[in-house]
Amino acid sequence: MTTEKKWADIFQAKAKELYPSADPSHDILHIGRVVKTALQLAKEEGADINIVLPAAYFHDFVNLPKNDPRRKEASRLSAEAAVAYLSEAGYPARYLEAISHAIAAHSFSANIPPETLEAKIVQDADRLDALGAVGIARCFSVSALLQQLYYSPEDPWADARPTDDRLFTLDHFPVKLFKIAETMQTAAARAEAQRRISFMRLYLNQLRLEI
Repeated sequence: MTTEKKWADIFQAKAKELYPSADPSHDILHIGRVVKTALQLAKEEGADINIVLPAAYFHDFVNLPKNDPRRKEASRLSAEAAVAYLSEAGYPARYLEAISHAIAAHSFSANIPPETLEAKIVQDADRLDALGAVGIARCFSVSALLQQLYYSPEDPWADARPTDDRLFTLDHFPVKLFKIAETMQTAAARAEAQRRISFMRLYLNQLRLEI
């Protein structure tokens, strides 16, 4: 068994403890997708897997609801908790600082610029999971948890009103999701983001016909 495979198995077991199914947008399936995407990007961009792998697994170590006033601190709290866990598990100490930064910088709300290639990749992998078919599913999952309406009954597409994604799920697409593609750090992620955005626009066109 390779060292990477050994640690991946350990991290997977820990992830199953950390990420419950109560929040489908941040469950073990989300973690699995982010890990897979991050590893793909790391290989394409030549990043250090020893940093990317644990950072991807534990980027949501501390997950706070979207409407929690401490939400902006979640990634920093995750970084601290992940480093504490990795230290206790015996992970090589020389990687911990870079792992901490990659986790802290992944968050949209924390507004911490990623300063390393590995941090850029973890951020890209997490943000790609907010786009495309799975991004749509996650968006509506969060909407249900927050008890929001899918759209305004009077003006679903905000043609004559300001957008407000605190009230209506569809507003989240122009308010945030479509803008995520512009924040991608790596070339591979930028290309994938555009493919996923194209699908989301097709979905919204179909939804417009239906409602």
